[in-house]
Amino acid sequence: MPGLQKPCPHCAKPLTVYANPVPTVDILITIPGRGIVLIERRNPPPGWAIPGGFIDYGESAERAAVREALEETGLEVELTGLFGVYSDPSRDPRQHTISTIFTAQAKNPDQLRAGDDAGAVRVFPLTALPEQLAFDHGCILQELRLRHLALNPTGFASSFLSPTQDKA
Repeated sequence: MPGLQKPCPHCAKPLTVYANPVPTVDILITIPGRGIVLIERRNPPPGWAIPGGFIDYGESAERAAVREALEETGLEVELTGLFGVYSDPSRDPRQHTISTIFTAQAKNPDQLRAGDDAGAVRVFPLTALPEQLAFDHGCILQELRLRHLALNPTGFASSFLSPTQDKA
């Protein structure tokens, strides 16, 4: 994609400005014995979503993930791994984003509350996810489900089951 030519504000020489994808993070937060934390978006596009957001200038992806988890869910998290990077240009209808997805455990699950741009926050077992999911989060959660099934062929990992489900 060719860049946009603009004059330099200091010397008036031509500068090339490129439209680059925006880096974001999403955090797959587990609460053992209960499931995965999702937020209901307050702003468009609507639906339930994996907590996450934009990486601030000068901020690492890891720091952004911890910050976004706290802002949107009230949870302090310990990052436990890198789940993947999702970069389909159509994954976010607002703009082209590249999202680094982390896995995390909640340190303070009793502090779960909706914050920032989350209208609501809930914990869902992977076997009972909401129908309306924002962005490409249905694909990401399906991949999470498949990975856990591969690790535990007799059933889903117990950290994603609700307390009423048989874990045997």
